[in-house]
Amino acid sequence: MTRPILLTTGTLLCAALLWAAVPVKAAAAVSGLPDFTELVEQAGPAVVNIQVTQFGDRARNRNRNRGDQQAPYDQEDIPEFFRRFFDTPGNPGNPGIGQPDRRGLGSGFIIEDDGYIITNHHVVEDADQIVVRLDDRREFEAELIGSDPQSDVALLKIDAKGLPALAIGDSESLKPGEWVVAIGSPFNFEQSVTAGIVSAKGRSTGAQQYVPFIQTDVAINRGNSGGPLLNLEGEVVGINSWILSSSGGYIGLSFSIPIETAMGAVKQLRETGTVSRGLMGVMIGPVTREIAEAMSLDRSAGALVNDVTPGGSAERAGIQPGDVILEFDGQTIETSGDLPPLVGAHPPGAEVEVLVSREGRKKRFEVTLDALNGDSGGAETGGSGPARQSNALGLAVEAMTAEQRRALGNPDGGVIVSDVESDAAFRAGIRPGDVVLMINSEPVGDLGDFEDIVSGLEPDKAVALRVLRDGVTSFFAYTPSAED
Repeated sequence: MTRPILLTTGTLLCAALLWAAVPVKAAAAVSGLPDFTELVEQAGPAVVNIQVTQFGDRARNRNRNRGDQQAPYDQEDIPEFFRRFFDTPGNPGNPGIGQPDRRGLGSGFIIEDDGYIITNHHVVEDADQIVVRLDDRREFEAELIGSDPQSDVALLKIDAKGLPALAIGDSESLKPGEWVVAIGSPFNFEQSVTAGIVSAKGRSTGAQQYVPFIQTDVAINRGNSGGPLLNLEGEVVGINSWILSSSGGYIGLSFSIPIETAMGAVKQLRETGTVSRGLMGVMIGPVTREIAEAMSLDRSAGALVNDVTPGGSAERAGIQPGDVILEFDGQTIETSGDLPPLVGAHPPGAEVEVLVSREGRKKRFEVTLDALNGDSGGAETGGSGPARQSNALGLAVEAMTAEQRRALGNPDGGVIVSDVESDAAFRAGIRPGDVVLMINSEPVGDLGDFEDIVSGLEPDKAVALRVLRDGVTSFFAYTPSAED
């Protein structure tokens, strides 16, 4: 029995010695993990450090006008938990006389050897001076060619030749689980390298609705903003832009701008200094399971049209509130977040085909896109008057007076909800003061229409209400219950 034990131990010892002799790169290959050394050696010199300065008086005036003198300027207008990874060290934000210059740090990368550099819009936003430091420690003051807040992309130019430039890759071919690498200057530690995998694609954060973000688990922190996200070929597939964090530090969720989206913006910035996008003129919402049932859809997919801009491209084409957009220019719309990036990728004047579902039937429309300008405002709701008896929907409603209708912007028809008696309706989001404009696909012109439509509803079947609230229309869906 002794001999086999000695043989096994010797074998293990021999194997351990052989493993120790394997080079690190070969060991990585044996273990199935990639070796990033050559990638970093090739791509690293094209990654730059960006230092921005906002001069004291201007920073002070900007803070005073903003009414938020303590908030660092890289944090404004960011949804809760979303943080840009742009470092602004040593700035207490004191609005008093003699406030020092505000300085910030970010990253960027060279895309052409004659000095064109990409970074984030929020890195250079309102900067009075932009200094680019190369990998070889040379520094240049950069010219801002143009910047686009909608895509969070900015294009810089420095006076230099023969610079190393990164190759542009293909983010559309990326797959979840694929290895990616980030290089940047977190906390001003230049040429820092982190790696991870693609977690998901086509993410919508709400901040930039025209960007289908790449989600990764690559470690990203402040100062990484504007740096490249690279595939294993060393090609740029994205620009690091956001993290999801409650503390401002990396917790495993990072978001990058797809390189196709960025280069589309760069092309326009280089040609005109600005970026123009197509506008469809719809306000959209998600298709929930209840809405899908109420709209006679076989699954909860697409983008629900809550409202259309009067005179806009969608209305001119014949698209109506309550339509569910299933395809845009041949691209399937799985979620409402899929639509804005597709629309924004088309220029104003483009003609596209849109497939919608209306009352369970599919219809196609030819839409000529308008130019993106801005959002329209709304009016407050409210009302009083004799409430009507509750009904199968569990809602008490009343007619609108002429004064109420004027205050609401003179909507076409509608009745005001005076009380929500149904638990299902309340859980769905219906509130007193809401104006019911449509039930399923039928418009509500007045109280008579409302009662006729409700009386014809099938029991225990989901219903979708188009509701006007604070100048914005949305759909709410629920299944009325006899127990409410």
